[in-house]
Amino acid sequence: MFQRFKDRKEAGKKLAEKLAGYTIGRNAVVLALPRGGVPVGYEIAAELGVPLDVEVVRKLGVPGQSELAFGAIGPDGVAVFNERLLDLLHLDEEAIEAVTRRESAELKRREDKYRDGRPAPNLKGKTVILVDDGLATGATMRAAVESVRRQSPEKIIVAVPVAAPDVCAAFEREPDVTCVCAVMPEPLYGVGWWYENFEQTTDETVCRMLDVLSPIAAANGV
Repeated sequence: MFQRFKDRKEAGKKLAEKLAGYTIGRNAVVLALPRGGVPVGYEIAAELGVPLDVEVVRKLGVPGQSELAFGAIGPDGVAVFNERLLDLLHLDEEAIEAVTRRESAELKRREDKYRDGRPAPNLKGKTVILVDDGLATGATMRAAVESVRRQSPEKIIVAVPVAAPDVCAAFEREPDVTCVCAVMPEPLYGVGWWYENFEQTTDETVCRMLDVLSPIAAANGV
């Protein structure tokens, strides 16, 4: 029987222990998906002694059912869609574009706030550890993987404390991705169910954690 995590900090520490069994190397960077992935990624980056940054992606939620994602967007125009779901829902192009415009504006706001003028890290030839607090459908993580893939990293590791088994299996089938997960319960119920404390992570918390660990990036040439 799987035990619930106390909070994202504990989840990050346990995931860091699991990652210790992999060959990471010093040529690595942790990219956390804001906001909930940042406290998890912070613990991993601190434990591994590598830089922490963010990979800002946004879920595209179905109008009226925002938790149901029909796709996700990432930096530089990256977009992934669940074509099967779109066919089932019969969403028109205008509705899709309206959601995409709104989430694109929020993506830019978050990138500007979190980086505060800092350039995005150079990922070419790096081991990139993409971190979130959990995967239900994996939509936003797929956008993150596609965004990172375009930047020619040496290796991509998707690392999450909890995920649906089929979602992890789908990432593992991709030849350039390794998926590391602490627990894969069936059924998942929902990511938040596996945390005793799943309170919302604030922008201020994200910025504070980046301020602590992002200076490592300059020292490591990331």
